[in-house]
Amino acid sequence: MKNLFSLLGREFKLFWGNRILRLLFIGAPIMYGVLMGYVYQKGKVTDLPIIVVDEDHSSMSQKVIEMLGDNEILKVALVKNDESGLSKQVLDLDADCVVMIPKGFEKDVLTRQNPEIVTIVNTSNVLTANYASGAIQLVLGTLKAGAQMETLRKQGTPESLLISSYEPFKTTFVKKFNRSTNYMYFLWPGVLATVLQQVLLLALALSFASEFENGTFAELTKRTSVFSMIAVKVIPYLIMSMGIWLLYLGFTFWFRIPINENLGGLTLVAGIFVLSVSFMGILVSILIPNQLKATEVLMVVATPSFILSGFTWPLSQMPVWVQHIASGIPLTHFLKAFRTLLVEEGTLQQTFPYVMSMVWIGLVCAVGSIVALYFKRRQTTKKF
Repeated sequence: MKNLFSLLGREFKLFWGNRILRLLFIGAPIMYGVLMGYVYQKGKVTDLPIIVVDEDHSSMSQKVIEMLGDNEILKVALVKNDESGLSKQVLDLDADCVVMIPKGFEKDVLTRQNPEIVTIVNTSNVLTANYASGAIQLVLGTLKAGAQMETLRKQGTPESLLISSYEPFKTTFVKKFNRSTNYMYFLWPGVLATVLQQVLLLALALSFASEFENGTFAELTKRTSVFSMIAVKVIPYLIMSMGIWLLYLGFTFWFRIPINENLGGLTLVAGIFVLSVSFMGILVSILIPNQLKATEVLMVVATPSFILSGFTWPLSQMPVWVQHIASGIPLTHFLKAFRTLLVEEGTLQQTFPYVMSMVWIGLVCAVGSIVALYFKRRQTTKKF
């Protein structure tokens, strides 16, 4: 036991003595946590600029403009009388949509000539385009029904008939889980989990590779067994990951993210996630005894993992071979468990399939690490 603590102390000294590793492992979670927190702090998309081309100049077209401006998602950045210079102004104002009200709009509405309002959507950014076009559809749909009812009312149609004609049934939408549709609650924790996986993989890529390159592996083999060597490399990062986890919890209070529900279950799942990622990093570090190459290999795994995880784009919509690749990355299963526990307010039992997937990845990598390290140790022992 004394020897184990001595080796753990040695590992912490190696970590603290590596300025790049120290900056990466401690600095990256802090920097990304603060940076991404402020990026997504607003949580909801509002005040998207739109341009209105009003060729009618009537009270009804003015009503359209007012209703568009009253919607919290939209901001009427410019009202024009015609289409001259429109393309340039769309780019200058970074407008997401252009709403075009035709000449004679009010007259045609009152005479039931079915005039057409054309909306040009700037889809260079799909997220803002969807938000803006959806808000415009809501505004114009409300105005359309209201204008039709007002026309019929002026023609003497009874109020009871108006209501039954334009409201044959009622619709109610109930938002469940993240009811405020806050982007911050959904995306920010997932990004931080990705950062944690990345720094763990990059740090552990150096664990054995640095021993091989610095010629200290032979000394290490004399002091302990294969199992103890792996434990000595994993335990320090497990302890430091707990510190990062506490840091993340502190960030949730700072940015007012409600994650109190299922916090204990999520902490347990996060611990399994860290172990799974650690064994993956250890395995690569043993198999590739070069710090730069080991880091490059794990960067290839870590960089696209968030995209492949299915967190923002459904995994079911990806090709089957991509799904198989994604299933071999711990982050994929952790983010599913995270969504179940915190976003969807599920139970720990419901995360069992995802937890078991991380356990299997960890076990395969752990066994592979033990076998690979055994042969490395045996090869080194023969030399001396």
